[in-house]
Amino acid sequence: MTHPQATRDILTIEEAADLLGVSIKTFIKVLHTEEVPARKIGREWKFSRAALIAWVGAGRSSEFYESSEAEEREVEIVPAARGAQPAVSTSTPERVRRTVGWSIDD
Repeated sequence: MTHPQATRDILTIEEAADLLGVSIKTFIKVLHTEEVPARKIGREWKFSRAALIAWVGAGRSSEFYESSEAEEREVEIVPAARGAQPAVSTSTPERVRRTVGWSIDD
């Protein structure tokens, strides 16, 4: 006999994460960064079992690697005089490391 919830068509966030075999934390991160098929009803997210399976099946690993390579930029942090802001050289000026301006005192 199968458990009634094991074959549900509409899943909670916990059940959706379990279906995909990832932690809830990881699933929430993906939910916020990817186009996961979902609907928020009240304060709860709901997921179609069939839509999640189709979403995973439609993905292409090459798309992930292409977008990751496009986002990578060379960033060089040049040491600055004590107390001064370090110079930053980037191939694209719109992307700057969050650590710019940090200094480590010995």
